[in-house]
Amino acid sequence: MAPPIALPETFARAVAGLRSATPRPEIVLEEVGAPQRLAPYAFALSAAVLRDDDEVATGRLILLHDPAGHEAWQGTLRLVTYVTAELEVDLASDPLLPGVGWTWLTDALAAQGAGHRAIGGTVTQTLSTRFGELAGPPAAGDIEIRASWTPLRADLGPHLLGWCTLLASTAGLPPPGVTALPTRRSAGAA
Repeated sequence: MAPPIALPETFARAVAGLRSATPRPEIVLEEVGAPQRLAPYAFALSAAVLRDDDEVATGRLILLHDPAGHEAWQGTLRLVTYVTAELEVDLASDPLLPGVGWTWLTDALAAQGAGHRAIGGTVTQTLSTRFGELAGPPAAGDIEIRASWTPLRADLGPHLLGWCTLLASTAGLPPPGVTALPTRRSAGAA
């Protein structure tokens, strides 16, 4: 049996920070296999956002660590994310959606005090209409956010909480402590 591999302290602290943060109850996190070719050390989480037992958004957060540093990263740690959610067609077709989606990310990181640099990414909106054997609802819309950034500190708890806030925004969840109004009137309502 091979002896355990010692992890660099910076990477071990970063992973511990990701594991220590507790997301809101609608967000279910799971450790998953990380890509091995992007950096010498990697760790990954997947997330599902549930609303009334329906999965309304998903995401993946990958931590990369290269002790030698990486010029494009401007550091030794890098967080990479992919978030996707189905949207109502009118929202998915809004030309302002990409800018709003990007703001969901940057505002979420700022609100958690998750200092970063070298942030970049894309926001993609799609509309799909099903035909033939795939016929179903008349149209569907999606948003996809792909981004990466370099954290300023190895404590990544605030970054995880910011990422979870992004997931919640993408899924259309109300802020914590706010109750969404019902969408249907009850039979006895006037």
